[in-house]
Amino acid sequence: MSFSKDIKEELSKLNTLSNKDNVKFELIGYLISNNANIVKEKIRYSTENEYNINRFNKLLNNLNIDYKIELQGKVYSIIFKKIDLDEIEYLKDKIQINIDNEINIKKDEILLKSLARGSFLGGGSLNNPNNKYHLEILFSTIKNAKFVLELLKEFRIEAKILERKNSTSIYIKEAEEISKVLAFIGANKSVLNFEEIRVMRDTRNNINRLVNCETANLNKTINASVEQIEQIEYLQKIGKFDGLPENLKEIANLRQENPDVSLVELGQMLSTPIGKSGVNHRLKKICEIAKEYRKM
Repeated sequence: MSFSKDIKEELSKLNTLSNKDNVKFELIGYLISNNANIVKEKIRYSTENEYNINRFNKLLNNLNIDYKIELQGKVYSIIFKKIDLDEIEYLKDKIQINIDNEINIKKDEILLKSLARGSFLGGGSLNNPNNKYHLEILFSTIKNAKFVLELLKEFRIEAKILERKNSTSIYIKEAEEISKVLAFIGANKSVLNFEEIRVMRDTRNNINRLVNCETANLNKTINASVEQIEQIEYLQKIGKFDGLPENLKEIANLRQENPDVSLVELGQMLSTPIGKSGVNHRLKKICEIAKEYRKM
């Protein structure tokens, strides 16, 4: 089962149907999604998700609205006559929020949560958070999308709008905001599951970053060591190594004997230990002397 399906199963079982206004606003959320349209003067809502259709069925029964359900392949469609609601308006083939009643809609937080929940049930999805964070809700019109976008902003949930050729959506890619949306619409169990995956994913990513950093540092050490040894061997080859100061010869011999150790470790191996910068200075001096001889 997908993560989206788990969320919709949880939402479909919420015991929020005793209040008629809650039911009405959740229904409005469904109706303004991209999966609801007008066909021959009737409303048709279609989905492949059985939890969506079961929840929609409960909403209509609660409001005493007659309907019929059709199944074509894997697609469920629930069809019923247009209903008179002040909060929506009917376009040619779509349903849209009636902005004239926006003030009335925004009076009650519980109703807004119901509308947002219906919108997610109607046209929402959430990618498997193990792979990436992406929540999206598809709407039939830009007006519907902007209304829900502003609704979420009222509760400090940040989302963005994406306009496509045949639909408009609001989307969220930040894990913190996705978690807030799930909590807002009442998917509390899904919030816990999402946060558990998020913690595991962030921990895994942090470990990978540390390993990559250590690997990069190791590669850097090895590459520098290879160049240092090449320059040391060149000085030995042309008979100039023995003429180096004792402190340079000591560090050079240690580098040849220990090609994979860090500068800090090399410094601790010296007869008189020195720090990383001192070791780096001596090896850099050896390389500079070798390069000068190469130019001759």
